[in-house]
Amino acid sequence: MLNFAIFDHLDSDGGPLGRFFEERLRLLELIERSGFQGYHLAEHHSTPLGMASSPSVFLASAIQRTSKIKVGPLVYVLPLYHPLRLYEEICMLDHLSGGRLTVGVGRGGALIEHQRFGIDPALAPAMYQEAFAVLMRAFETDVLNFEGRFYSYKDYVVQAKPVQRPHPPIWYGAPNADAIAWAAPRGINVVSLGPGARARAISDRYREEWKKLGRSSSLPGIGVTRHIVVAETDDAARAIANAAYPRWRDAIDFLWRRANTEFVLKDIYPGDFAALERIGHGVAGSPATVGDYLTRLRAETGVNTVLCQMVFGDMRFEDAARSIEIFGREIIPAFA
Repeated sequence: MLNFAIFDHLDSDGGPLGRFFEERLRLLELIERSGFQGYHLAEHHSTPLGMASSPSVFLASAIQRTSKIKVGPLVYVLPLYHPLRLYEEICMLDHLSGGRLTVGVGRGGALIEHQRFGIDPALAPAMYQEAFAVLMRAFETDVLNFEGRFYSYKDYVVQAKPVQRPHPPIWYGAPNADAIAWAAPRGINVVSLGPGARARAISDRYREEWKKLGRSSSLPGIGVTRHIVVAETDDAARAIANAAYPRWRDAIDFLWRRANTEFVLKDIYPGDFAALERIGHGVAGSPATVGDYLTRLRAETGVNTVLCQMVFGDMRFEDAARSIEIFGREIIPAFA
């Protein structure tokens, strides 16, 4: 079985922001109807790559427009938050959704963004670890006392607990297989981007660690992100992807260009969609073409979840909706 979810940067399409948000919420309604397991939303700042600078605000709207699908950030950039304020938001969202929230956590994938908030990127990893510890302590206790390098709290009375105990499912962007020694004992879902070989090393390591732990429950989510566009024919799908990708690609390296710094993900996200397809990091095609690609991807990586990036750049609403509909009708049942 292969599970499917949507990963969304909510990158700007260049149009009015109110219309943009409304169309994305309409697509999310369609994503739920089409049978996707989850919707994961990125957090970015000071860049057209991410217009949902407050994931919690967008998710509060998303919760009201859906009833079944799991929704959550991927990730909350923990160094940019007061961790106890974030804890309270998480509890609110889990209750508002009826227990459908997932919580992605990380230091942030673009440390160049932290500088615009006055945070030293060199401190971000340590801030992330400490903020995560505060969050977990709040889930576990009724009165929290914490003394750390960055955060110190005394007699914080925990008034709310989430619906999902001890906490909503956690997702983490795993940079490499070594991160699994931390994630597996905690049952944390992981996702990677980029090379299939990296995803394979992560999935193999997770299964190895899970076996060592003697766990009898099902494996957590082990995912990989991929750009995917589906249409009735290969030519139609590639035309949509080729037209939409340049704006997204321009957005993802926006801050690096502004800082006159080399883009660190250029090998993962090349300059055009055809090059992305050639290195296996995306696909555009008919249902048969996309199905064959996903079969190969599963064999290559060993993942049990694909986080599909199906709306990006200045893709037209109608094209995105059609792609999602076809994927739900033709692809998801084939891998159930």
